[in-house]
Amino acid sequence: MLFGPSLESSGCLLNGFGASFDGPSMKVLVTGVDGYSGWPLALHLLARGHEVVGVDSFVTRRRVREVGSWSATPIPSFPNRQKAVREVLGKELGFHRGDLGDYAFVHELLAREKPDAIVHLAEQRSAPYSMIDVHHAVATQVENLRGTLHLLYAIRDTCPKAHLVKMGTMGEYGTPNTDIPEGFFEMEFHGRKDVVPFPRQAGSWYHWSKVFDSGDVMFASKIWGVAATDVMQGVLYGIRTPEITDRRLLTRFDFDETWGTALNRFITQAVLGLPITPYGKGEQRRGFIALEDSMQSLRLAVEHPAEPGQYRVFNQFDAAYSVNELAEITARVATEFGLAPVIEHPPDPRVEAEQHYYNPVHEHLLALGYHRTRQLEDVVREIFHDLVHFRRRLEAKRHVVMPTVQWRSVDSRPALEARAPPSPSASPVGRDEPASEGPPA
Repeated sequence: MLFGPSLESSGCLLNGFGASFDGPSMKVLVTGVDGYSGWPLALHLLARGHEVVGVDSFVTRRRVREVGSWSATPIPSFPNRQKAVREVLGKELGFHRGDLGDYAFVHELLAREKPDAIVHLAEQRSAPYSMIDVHHAVATQVENLRGTLHLLYAIRDTCPKAHLVKMGTMGEYGTPNTDIPEGFFEMEFHGRKDVVPFPRQAGSWYHWSKVFDSGDVMFASKIWGVAATDVMQGVLYGIRTPEITDRRLLTRFDFDETWGTALNRFITQAVLGLPITPYGKGEQRRGFIALEDSMQSLRLAVEHPAEPGQYRVFNQFDAAYSVNELAEITARVATEFGLAPVIEHPPDPRVEAEQHYYNPVHEHLLALGYHRTRQLEDVVREIFHDLVHFRRRLEAKRHVVMPTVQWRSVDSRPALEARAPPSPSASPVGRDEPASEGPPA
C-alpha cells in the first residue's frame, strides 16, 4: 500500500469535500498546474465536476534541478500525469504548455478557452531562490509581475467576466506588532478616517514581488472592473488530498533549503538522522494550513466568485506555529518511527525578527463555509509514513538540506555551487521537461 494507513482511516475521504459541486459546472484555468498546489487543485476541481484546463512551462522542475535537488516524491512527465488522471479519476485534464511571459501565448490561451475562473499559481515561489544573487532577484520580480500583468490585460481583452483568484502569501504582511486584517483596515490620521490597504513589510525579493502583484490586481479591479480574489496563503504542509489515491497522482515534496519549507526540511532531517535545525532562536511564527484544506479554500473562492470590480482578500491559514514548535512536533512524531532526532539552532541565514507578535485575522473564508479538517501533528505523522517509501531519494540529496543562501550576501552562488554543482542542462531558462524527477524510489 502506497500510503501506509488507508486514506479512509486518515479522514481524507470522509469529509465530503470530494463530492460533486451542486452548482453549475465551471471552466477553470489553473496556471502552474504542474506545481505543488496547482496539481492537487486541478484534481480537486475535476472531482467536483468542473472542467479544468492547466498551463505550465515546467520551470519549477528545472529550477529545482538547478540547485541540485529533486522532489522526494517522484513526479512523472506531464503526459503520464494526464494519463493517470484518466485512468484513476475517469476525467480529462486539458493542458497547454507555455510561458505567461509570452503575451501572445496568454492572449491566445484565454481567447480560446474563455474560462469562468482563473487560479493564478504560476509564479516563482521560493524566497531563498530569489535571494541567491542579483540575477535570481531580478528574474523573480520581472517574471512574476510580467506574468500577472499579461493575465490581467488578457482577461480585460478576451474574458472580462472571468474571476481571477490570485495566490498571494501571508509573507506580504511581514510580522507587524499589531493584528493583521484581511487586506484592509480603517485608519485614522489627523482626525480623518479611511479604509486603506494594510501596510506590507515583506522579507525577501520574492515576497516583495507578491506585494507588487497584489497592487497590480487591485488596480486592475479598479480601472477595468476585474473580479478578483487575492488569497494570502499561509505555509502549506502535507502530500495527500482525497483525490491522490495512486502513486502516479502524487504532488511534489521539496525538502532542500531553497525550495523546501521549514517543516519539510525538519521531517527530512529526522528521517535521515540529521539534527533538526530551526534557524536562530526559533521563535519566528507563521500561519500554516494543510494542503487538503488549502484546496478547500481555493475551491470555495472559485465557487463563490467576487463581484465585477471587487478586489477581496482572504487570509488563508488555520493556526500559527513557531519554528521551534514545528521542530518539537517533528521530533515527537519521529520517535514513533524509531528515530531519535536532536534539535540544533544554526544562525539564521535570513534577516527577520526571531521573536515577535503574530496574530492575523481570518474570517472571510469561514463566512463561505470553510472549516478545518486536518491537524498538523496528524499530517506530520502521515508524511513520515509516506517518506519511508522514498528514503533513497532523500539520501541521494542529503547535502542540499542545510542553508547556503544568505540574505545579507550579495552572491550566494559560490556556496550553492560548491555544495551541489548543477548539471549542464539545468538552466533556469531552459525549455526541456524531464521525463521524471530522478530515479525511481
